[in-house]
Amino acid sequence: MQFALFYEIPVPRPWTPGAEHRAYKETLEQALAGERWGWDAFWSVEHHFLEEYSHCSNPEVLYGAIAARTSRMRLGYGVRLMPGPYNHPVRTAESVAVLDLLSDGRVDFGTGRSSSRTELEGFGIDPRATRAMWQEAIGHVVDCWTNDEVELDGPTWRMPKRRVLPKPLQDPHPPIWGATSSDEGHRRIGALGLGLCSFAVGIPPESVKEKIDLYREAVAGCTSPIGRFVNPRAATFTMTLCAPTRAEALETARESFEWYPREGARIFGSLARWTDEQRRASGNQDDAGDVLPVDDPVALGQASLDDMAVAGTCVLGTPEECVETCERYRAAGVDLLLCLVNPYRIPHAKVMQTIELMGRFVIPRFR
Repeated sequence: MQFALFYEIPVPRPWTPGAEHRAYKETLEQALAGERWGWDAFWSVEHHFLEEYSHCSNPEVLYGAIAARTSRMRLGYGVRLMPGPYNHPVRTAESVAVLDLLSDGRVDFGTGRSSSRTELEGFGIDPRATRAMWQEAIGHVVDCWTNDEVELDGPTWRMPKRRVLPKPLQDPHPPIWGATSSDEGHRRIGALGLGLCSFAVGIPPESVKEKIDLYREAVAGCTSPIGRFVNPRAATFTMTLCAPTRAEALETARESFEWYPREGARIFGSLARWTDEQRRASGNQDDAGDVLPVDDPVALGQASLDDMAVAGTCVLGTPEECVETCERYRAAGVDLLLCLVNPYRIPHAKVMQTIELMGRFVIPRFR
């Protein structure tokens, strides 16, 4: 099992002068520490308008800064929002290719639909159209990467024949991943031959295994991947804090680990409920969105840190305790564990401590 630093880049209120500047500079310093301490990758989200929760709206600029200062860690889009008008497929193909060239072929291309009304409505996107646009966009991006010339002729995007440049370094293209949280979404990601980003929130590793098993069955039967090859790897994410003592870990994590799922439920829960209502009204079971599950108590912000620690829904505690929880993720079939090391306002020094302790005592146990 490999380990990636995973970032939302929160900026808690009060927004003092320089707060966003400091958040980005600290993220960059933490990424470089990850390279130094043996982490395998750095991934971040793309979010828009999500005050405090995530100020990471243009992560590819950050990826470029990290690529220029590292030589080993992979860089993961976690994820690129594919529906229009978030990102045009040609611009996506160009941007990812440039990063792949600058990083010497270290890019993982995660894709997603978007799952908050704040973002979708801000860009004027119909949530019911996002699945089709997501799949169409991936196909266009792959064509741009792998064909000398490409003509777009789809329901959403059209373009006369053009030569899209540059091409990525990885041959035939960077690994492609798809994000989901629903059971049906896990099957769909596998059927398309994509790597899995299982973003179900607040469930223990044993429940993650049930979802990964759905994916494994589907990806094993994939004979016509949407990319030029099948990417059979499964990733999931979890909040992570490692400290010399359990007492310090609990004290440092409590506010942020309880705030993050509660705020996530507020942001994403409204779309999940709306999608569920639309599905029930239409009788279309296939329209069960790849969005935050509305019936999960942690996702709804009802669980305390103590509940999470007991259930193992976060990696928390001393290095040995973190090893024990990570072993459960490995047993669940996780290939890449995305570790959210600052869900809200974990002090920079404590994040750096987590990165070092995980790098020294936890990650080597999974090599």
